[in-house]
Amino acid sequence: MLDLLQLYHTARHLRPGQVHAQVWHRLRKHLGHPWLLRDHASNFPDVAWHPLAAFLPPGAQQNSGPEIRDGSFVFLNIPLRIGWPPDWDPARASKLWQYNLHYFEWLWALDYQEGREAIMVWICRCSTRQQSVAWDPYPISLRLMNWCGFFAQKHQRQFEEDLVFRGKFWDSLYSQVEWLLRHLEFHLLGNHLLENAAALAFCGSSFEGLDAERWLHRGAALLRTQLQEQVLADGMHFERSPMYHSRCVYLLELLYATGNLRLQELVEPFLPRALRALKSLCHPDGQIALLNDSAFGITHEPSQLLDYAKRLGLAVDAPQSPGAWSLPQAGYYGWRDDNAYLVCDAGQIGPDFIPGHAHGDIFSFELSFHNQRIIVDSGVFDYVPSEMRRYCRSTAAHNTVAIDGQDQAEFWEAFRVARRGRPHDVEFSPGQSGFSLQGWHDGYQRLPGHPRHTRHFKFHADGVLVVDDKVVSGSPISAVSRLHLHPDCSATLAGKQEASITTPVGTFSVRFAGPGSLKIESSWFCPEFGRRIPNQVLAWRSEGANIEFGFCFAPAEKIEAVDLLSGAKVNGKAYASS
Repeated sequence: MLDLLQLYHTARHLRPGQVHAQVWHRLRKHLGHPWLLRDHASNFPDVAWHPLAAFLPPGAQQNSGPEIRDGSFVFLNIPLRIGWPPDWDPARASKLWQYNLHYFEWLWALDYQEGREAIMVWICRCSTRQQSVAWDPYPISLRLMNWCGFFAQKHQRQFEEDLVFRGKFWDSLYSQVEWLLRHLEFHLLGNHLLENAAALAFCGSSFEGLDAERWLHRGAALLRTQLQEQVLADGMHFERSPMYHSRCVYLLELLYATGNLRLQELVEPFLPRALRALKSLCHPDGQIALLNDSAFGITHEPSQLLDYAKRLGLAVDAPQSPGAWSLPQAGYYGWRDDNAYLVCDAGQIGPDFIPGHAHGDIFSFELSFHNQRIIVDSGVFDYVPSEMRRYCRSTAAHNTVAIDGQDQAEFWEAFRVARRGRPHDVEFSPGQSGFSLQGWHDGYQRLPGHPRHTRHFKFHADGVLVVDDKVVSGSPISAVSRLHLHPDCSATLAGKQEASITTPVGTFSVRFAGPGSLKIESSWFCPEFGRRIPNQVLAWRSEGANIEFGFCFAPAEKIEAVDLLSGAKVNGKAYASS
């Protein structure tokens, strides 16, 4: 049954133009598309590709040429045999799996003739099936960039000499771009519209002629407005997902690599700071933090994007100096040195009008020592309404405090958010030997008693993390503070308030204080789509109306005594809680 209050709190944040686009999008799907290949392409134009460096193929792939030719494809860690040429609408596959098939990122594992065959079959079987997922604007956008990069750049000579193929290619490309122009994703905005804009600009820069110029002009105009909004002043993509941020960096680099002066001037102000933000959000293992909807194996590894920037002649900052760092507009703060990496989330869950990739993670954090992740975000398993989707978005899946078994936001379906929490009075105080970060959020004030959660992080370069939590409520509540351990780490209770954590890089202790009880729970760590690994969770439960509790995390040999009301004491050194 439709929850009208939930729907209201979801829809009230949408922009007026977005609401109009949502209505029109649904009407068009119900009534059918008013435009069906009525336009006709001009003759094949000259290729206008003059790149600064060779096209950077898409990120990590699980498909090889021999496997593809054998009819086996793997997306999202899910293998399916769909034949060769493939079944373009495999009934067994999820929508996102089919999206990946129609992105054509796997094209780069093939040679020219094999790629040509795949495109010719797609044109024959999919060109007039605009109701299929193949013609959703998002896969169209990615497909266009892969087609142009593979044929007009990597295999340009063979492509230009192949008169029959290039004519059919151009007719299909023209139809897809014109379709995209009529179906830009203004109903979704965010990374979807950014991909649409990048595809138009990229295709327009790849060819000569009036049509290509028209596409380039429209794409550049969209990019101009979207980059101003979507790239925050600190360089982070505004949906606050390191995975989508990596994709944003990739798009900026591809547009710069075209050699088109108009596009270079457009992206140049945003690319350096986006690269700096990417470096801030990398653990010592070289992979991104798994904040919000983020997973490994979807976009490029950060090192690939940084190396490509150097190949483009862009100035890439030297490795970050040890110490505190911050992305204040995104709300990410942390510490990096040779010993430890810490990232804390004290930001908005995402833009109010597009929170689909948000998680209930206000005041959560991730922690590595040396090259080993120890305290981890639970990641993301899938994008369909499911128990795993619900769990991965939940507050219980993050290293923060859940109250009365509820989330900091009302998540529903796969991407919907009704009432949502916001951080307040966030204060970050960096120092030479550590930092302090504190604030409160209102995500639970919709509950009885209107509870308010305040958290205070104190990190010291000795490797000591002290976290104080306070929950003030007009009625008794049950609060649970959780610490999710990497699967390579294991915990054993060492008393009523302490746990010992065994890791590949040594033993650590977590000591809790305040009213409550400690236990070890079982959970899932989802570093990639379709992959879940059992892991352990330390769960500290405290009950009352006005309660204060917290913990100290440190190498085992350092902790001597902890009293969070007066501070933590490590090797005789006090780490005050205020």
